[in-house]
Amino acid sequence: MLIAFFADIHANRQAFAACLDQARGRGAERFVLLGDYVGYGADPEWTVEIAMELVRLGAPAVRGNHDSAVSNLHETMNVEAQMAMEWTRGQLGVAQRLFLQQLPLTCNDGDRLYVHSEANKPAAWKYVMDSADAAHSIMATTAHLTFCGHTHRPALYTMSATGKTTSFVPTTDCPVHILPGRRWLAVLGAVGQPRDGNPAAAYTMFDTDRQELTYCRAPYDVERAAERIRSQGLPPWLADRLLVGK
Repeated sequence: MLIAFFADIHANRQAFAACLDQARGRGAERFVLLGDYVGYGADPEWTVEIAMELVRLGAPAVRGNHDSAVSNLHETMNVEAQMAMEWTRGQLGVAQRLFLQQLPLTCNDGDRLYVHSEANKPAAWKYVMDSADAAHSIMATTAHLTFCGHTHRPALYTMSATGKTTSFVPTTDCPVHILPGRRWLAVLGAVGQPRDGNPAAAYTMFDTDRQELTYCRAPYDVERAAERIRSQGLPPWLADRLLVGK
């Protein structure tokens, strides 16, 4: 089975639509959503409606920190993120806010674990920035393969049977064989706000039969997404950073 994973969509309609189209074109049979459907972008209502429909059709989904901040006023964010969140709250209806609020922090799916930030303390929204962070997450679960997002930068970590953790940045469209006997943490790039210097939307495909993980990029109309942000009066930097993928 081919599974497509999406993280950090951030209300970017153009990017999410491009990823869904490309993943379906590549034969995706199932979708998994790793949180942060809203925040930063100009189309939170559309994005949450699509997420709700995918979940209705069977897609596992977890909650991200921006999703949590819709109903939890105590979530802390930087000034621009906070401004976008206050605008986002006014765009969502009751059913959409309840959907985000009721999403779980983690989801087990066979020998895989899905979480937005990392598995050690999911509610603390810590970032996996290096091998030490990855080791804490891997050791907190029995899953063979954990998927997360949150950093907006793609990375792949693996732990040997002796506990040694190594990492690398996967090359786009080059499948990685997920070897048995090791444990893995796949950090996804962001659909809606990439921060690795590549403006193209990022997502990941997993072939459960071949046990192969492929990091993918979907070009989309970045200018249109940026203009949508500006037209809604959101902080201009949120539009500008889309153009450079930072």
